[in-house]
Amino acid sequence: MPGTASPVVLAWTEVPPGSSRRAHAWRLLADLLPGGAVLDNPCLRCGGPHGPVVVTNAPYRASVSYAGRFAVAAVAPIRDAAALGIDAELLSDPRRDAAGMTGLLQDGETTAREWTRVEAALKADGRGLRVEPATVHVIVGPSPGEWVASVPGGAIYTGWDAAGPDGVLVSIAILSPAARDL
Repeated sequence: MPGTASPVVLAWTEVPPGSSRRAHAWRLLADLLPGGAVLDNPCLRCGGPHGPVVVTNAPYRASVSYAGRFAVAAVAPIRDAAALGIDAELLSDPRRDAAGMTGLLQDGETTAREWTRVEAALKADGRGLRVEPATVHVIVGPSPGEWVASVPGGAIYTGWDAAGPDGVLVSIAILSPAARDL
């Protein structure tokens, strides 16, 4: 978090053409987590390997995201994060930019930064895009790069914009253990 020591450790790697971004992200997670940690990510609806990352045999939360040729991974101890979500988007994506992002979060144009904040909060929430992104309320401040997001039927997540690879926007959202217990 800007201005404080962050409980989240973030890593990324460039994925060679033809390689699996997921395999690279999971290697990053394996490097960030203690030995013996087991990773899984079953979809809550279909059971496929594209749901929230679950860590067993280690007291950590984890999240992954992909942006262009990059895989991005984050971990945080459960003592500091009852939930964790990250999102990464290319600063400039010709296909996305040609299609535009009008109406995704509000009536006007949505920026990639606004989107990363909302998606990080939705990943931390665990329901992802099963929650309508336009219903997530993000308040920016008080310091640059800091924000909070309220997810309907969920919680209020603390978030911040993080440094990532050149040309990639990264946002992180956590639910503090104290907020979970409210």
